[in-house]
Amino acid sequence: MLKYSYSKDDIRELVKSEDVKFIRLQFVDILGTLKNVAITVDQLEKALNNEIIFDGSSIAGFVREEESDMYLRPDLSTFSIFPWRPHQGKVARLICDIYKVDGTPFSGDPRAALRNVVKEANDMGYELNLGPEFEFFLFYTDENGHATTVTHDKAGYFDLGPIDLGENVRRDMVLTLEEMGFEIQASHHEEAHGQHEIDFKSSSALQAADNIITFKLAVKVVAQKHGLHATFMPKPIFGVNGSGMHCNLALYDLEGKNVFYDATDENKLSETAYYFIGGLLEHIKAVTAVTNPTVNSYKRLVPGFEAPTYIGWSKFNTCPLIRIPSTINENSVIELRSPDPSCNPYLAIAAILKAGLSGIKNKIDPPEIKGSERLSKVKELVDLEQHLPSNLKEAIIELSNDDVIQEALGDVYKSFEKAKMIEWQEYSSQVHDWEIEKYISSY
Repeated sequence: MLKYSYSKDDIRELVKSEDVKFIRLQFVDILGTLKNVAITVDQLEKALNNEIIFDGSSIAGFVREEESDMYLRPDLSTFSIFPWRPHQGKVARLICDIYKVDGTPFSGDPRAALRNVVKEANDMGYELNLGPEFEFFLFYTDENGHATTVTHDKAGYFDLGPIDLGENVRRDMVLTLEEMGFEIQASHHEEAHGQHEIDFKSSSALQAADNIITFKLAVKVVAQKHGLHATFMPKPIFGVNGSGMHCNLALYDLEGKNVFYDATDENKLSETAYYFIGGLLEHIKAVTAVTNPTVNSYKRLVPGFEAPTYIGWSKFNTCPLIRIPSTINENSVIELRSPDPSCNPYLAIAAILKAGLSGIKNKIDPPEIKGSERLSKVKELVDLEQHLPSNLKEAIIELSNDDVIQEALGDVYKSFEKAKMIEWQEYSSQVHDWEIEKYISSY
């Protein structure tokens, strides 16, 4: 997504010339859920002067009641007009940072957590670029407008119309996203029925997180206009591939040179790249709690469905955790394939970057590459030490033992851990349909 250096005067002029009547001041909670305070154009000056207050105690995991007042400070570069709203009385948005009444940044803001890790990278002389590959499902809704798990097509990987009934929906999504400044690089039907993928151009870490929340909102709105529900749930259907959010990562120096590339190395990777990979692999179990933050996330991370389970990296395997492109040059990336689109992008990117920086600081070498060797299914299931966590509880325990990734989350960590353990306890205490079918007649 393109960013512009908007000034306050630029925004005033755009609001006037485009007949904008409402502005949504957006932010996310610790779970990555998009929130907003909607204001009329009459309140624009207050917003531009950082004078809009909201009750932070009403946002789960934010603050105690006695610390409830929070200020929204709009990031002017994120100004965008929603193309799906009426042409008269348009609606625009600004993504905001959250500040306390004393004028200091609120440390429980996920955007602030990412800013802190980005600053750490900058202080080391680096800037991360990240490009996501988004998978999602399109389902019918019922007579009440609620989502079902009934897909509207029977197409498969890279199929075209007429069998790909989502082609028109994806086209409208792409056009809408491009109108908002996104540069779309690919759009196609995925492996499972009703599953789709849209990829957009990489950008700096903070901008990438902003783009991700904007992307998810736009996709859901366009799907709804077609009478469908778009879901980023990692594994909505048993027995088919789940939806991932592969992250293509490149690290640049402050002069814009890709520091992952070394033409003299047999893998075309620099020492910095190896250390970054080593740091990711060293901390990946804790990172997974953040990049795969739901109970359902771990239904995707199982053998046999093209999602990674083994902790390793490769140029040859089709489903490694970290994939190195077979053709790599000064513009190339490394691909982390475990994250899914249910994550809070600010926290997920903060954790990924922090792990990589730790590898560089501590010169952590990755394990020897496995080549084309594939581990047997038995070994994949038994050798738990070399595997991603198998459920949310295991991942949260790994996070609780990893000071580096806790530091990436900052003051968000305790609230995040508490929310996720409550989620696990709720799931564990429920009686599920599988249990009824399996046991009710047998015992």
